Amino acid sequence: MIDPRRLRILRAVADHRTVTAAAAALYLTPSAVSQQLAALEQETGHVLLTRSGRGVRLTAAGEILLGHAHEVLAQLERAEAELAAYAGGSAGEVTVAAFATGIAEVLAPAIARLALEQPGIRLRVRDAEGDQSLPLLLDGEADLALAVEYRGGPGADDARLSVLPLYAEPFDAVLPSGHPLADLPAVSLADLSDSDWVGQYPGNPCHDVTLLACELAGFQPRFMHSSDDFRAVAALVGAGAGVALVPRSALRGMDLKEVQVRPVTGPSATRRVFAATRRGGETHPLIAPVLAALVRESERLPTH
Repeated sequence: MIDPRRLRILRAVADHRTVTAAAAALYLTPSAVSQQLAALEQETGHVLLTRSGRGVRLTAAGEILLGHAHEVLAQLERAEAELAAYAGGSAGEVTVAAFATGIAEVLAPAIARLALEQPGIRLRVRDAEGDQSLPLLLDGEADLALAVEYRGGPGADDARLSVLPLYAEPFDAVLPSGHPLADLPAVSLADLSDSDWVGQYPGNPCHDVTLLACELAGFQPRFMHSSDDFRAVAALVGAGAGVALVPRSALRGMDLKEVQVRPVTGPSATRRVFAATRRGGETHPLIAPVLAALVRESERLPTH
């Protein structure tokens, strides 16, 4: 009989690619992880891992078992959800990993709504960049993730996740007030190809959105300055250090005296936001109301 706890360890190693990183995510020692994997290989009668450079990768047998692990662990999430529903499940804590503007736009209003409608549900919020919340979710450090689509990220068909689209928002061009294009009603990205750029660090989903939009417009942006703080980005643009693309919601309530904000024509830069749970957990009686509140608050967002 295969121990499902060892399947969790196998999935963590597959996600993190090293025993040491998987052990850290699971709050175990590397030796404990290695022992559990060895026991799993004995249970299955197959070699599941092989060394690859400084890390490890799954063998063909390991990949087969991983596919079943996704299903088994999703079914266990469903079992926990049904048992919680049977027991009442109206009170408890839900940890949500979310990025800053997502917290401001939908999560904080959802908390206020739930305080009135579901006072027994307590939300614990962890601020995490749009590409960091999913690893926290998959490692069990969060029950729900508010995340952003990004290149190389898990897709909607990922067997580990249940994904619920929430909203999409455009990026606007942010220009210094004295920029030659600042008086136009809208800006073409291609016209900014010779400009210096202020952007987020590689790995940040907003960096990927900017890079892809510029590539579709026919050029590679020349990033001269980097910051993951949108206020810092706007300040650098206002100082004449370059131009930027910034999600529209991030500009709301910001001091924009030194910059001009214009919509973009041509290839669109769009941030797509979704909520995710571990597959099977979306029906949990504590998580389902949080998802519903996030959907309702997303529907209230301005569309322009």
